[in-house]
Amino acid sequence: MNVEYTGRQYEVTPAVRKQVEQGLAKLEKILGDNFDTHVVLTIERHRHIAEITIVVRDHPIVGIAEANDMSGAIGEALDRIDRQAVKYKSRWRTIKRKARKKWDGGPSPRRREPKAKRAAVGPSESTAVPVVVHAFPATLRTAEAHVVRARDAVALRPMTLEEAIKEAEFRDRDVFVFRDRDGKVKVLHRTRDGRLELIEAP
Repeated sequence: MNVEYTGRQYEVTPAVRKQVEQGLAKLEKILGDNFDTHVVLTIERHRHIAEITIVVRDHPIVGIAEANDMSGAIGEALDRIDRQAVKYKSRWRTIKRKARKKWDGGPSPRRREPKAKRAAVGPSESTAVPVVVHAFPATLRTAEAHVVRARDAVALRPMTLEEAIKEAEFRDRDVFVFRDRDGKVKVLHRTRDGRLELIEAP
């Protein structure tokens, strides 16, 4: 387990290192010891912010917390990572254990042809043109919106555009909300072709 510490207006003390390493020792029981950790501890005005990121199999798990003291912020960030790690491990086991269906030689369910009817259109049989009429379902299936709060998609401190782009790439986010140095809200959005688009809120 490799741990990297960064202090922004804060000096990382041995007591803080011990608290972080004790929390990560609990995570080793869930995820094993093969993960890298980056701990960023920041003091902004009177706010103590702890941001802990662990990377397991190229999958980042981020815990960000804010409290009146650094020990409380670190504890809360570790708790959030612990909950995410349990979800990640259970999801990974589910995917690994899922049995694959055997193909019986028939048409693949993913490549199933849409239902269609053949007809001819024209004033007479000799001039009729064959057409294919596709049948669509009478009712459309709608899925309920599943809303999840993504705190790691929002920057806690003001940053420049370059810093926001690096942070969005680091956190692997398609949407990243931040404030610039003037306090204006801006949104980075990744389009389908992979480019980042900047949206400025009025």
